Amino acid sequence: MTTPVCPFVKAARPDDTCPAKKSIAAGSESAAARKDSGETATVSPKCPFGYDSSNFKLGPLSCMICHALLFDSTKCIPCSHLFCHVCVSRFKDCPLCGADIEKLEADTNLQSMVDQFIEGHARIKRPHVDANGEGEQVPNEDKKVIYEDVSLDRGAFLVQQAMRAFRSQNFKSAKSRLTMCAEDIRGQLEKSDNSSELCSQLGAVLGMLGDCCRAMGDSAEAINYFEESVEFLTKLPTDLEITHTLSVSLNKIGDLKYYDGDLQAARSYYLRSLGVRRDFIKNHPGVASQQILDVSVSLAKVADVDRTLGKEDEAVDGFQEAIKLLESLSLKSEEASLEPRRLSVLTFLKTQLEEKQSEATASLVST
Repeated sequence: MTTPVCPFVKAARPDDTCPAKKSIAAGSESAAARKDSGETATVSPKCPFGYDSSNFKLGPLSCMICHALLFDSTKCIPCSHLFCHVCVSRFKDCPLCGADIEKLEADTNLQSMVDQFIEGHARIKRPHVDANGEGEQVPNEDKKVIYEDVSLDRGAFLVQQAMRAFRSQNFKSAKSRLTMCAEDIRGQLEKSDNSSELCSQLGAVLGMLGDCCRAMGDSAEAINYFEESVEFLTKLPTDLEITHTLSVSLNKIGDLKYYDGDLQAARSYYLRSLGVRRDFIKNHPGVASQQILDVSVSLAKVADVDRTLGKEDEAVDGFQEAIKLLESLSLKSEEASLEPRRLSVLTFLKTQLEEKQSEATASLVST
């Protein structure tokens, strides 16, 4: 799976390592200053859970295992340490103190605090009750979330929490946060003129929801989310980011159809993805090598389905076209990191052709 990228920030995107990098850099500069002044440098103790002064900090409402906001808060008995239920269920001993876990208990009070924090500080739109007891939606999109010594836009904060949970395989938590984010963006779309930017954000979030459902084994719901993502992304003018997200969503639908045995549908989605990538290269001369690699991968997917469907000639043509693209691809020095992938895809393509040639030779010998 393609690593999710926060759809809310295009330039300086928030990632979980930024606070640590900044703190470490600041620490290095101060250490150098002390050395120049003759002051003795001391090594600060390092907390493995991020509570020391120069490291990434976990907030008081975060799980120490997945580093995301607590979801289905659960207390270990007898030590009383708290984690997400999914996270701590994998352990027999407390990950924090090492005590044997005799049983797990839900902590509804703490979870209520987490939910209140999200509703009051992390949602783009939050409910507000006035003096008459009547509710209304109060806009929060111009405010930021300050948590763990980091300030993030509200939508970006929810996506960040979802990405952390997803990386730790707490898919229910990730899905919950992304669902909130999608609801908030839909609400903005109904009232905003900036539909292009919001459609881009919603398309990306829906794609992440599809990834969550696929990881949870719910192929049908995953396809629904990916198709909805495609619907929003196709409304937008094509740029590099939109093209990549759209083509990946189409390929993921194709993969799910392929695994379900619907080869014709899989081929249709793979072809659409290939068309999106080819059109982008055609309309944007001088594109980066990454896009050529993506086209080669799409060609391989279509060719693989063609072979399974018995369309051998079309499959061979697709494999050969992809091989020519990759063999003629000259990577620049700053693109050296793409070379392993280029070689990997090229090896796969050549193997597909060699296997067929070997089968043909064996067939001739046997006759």
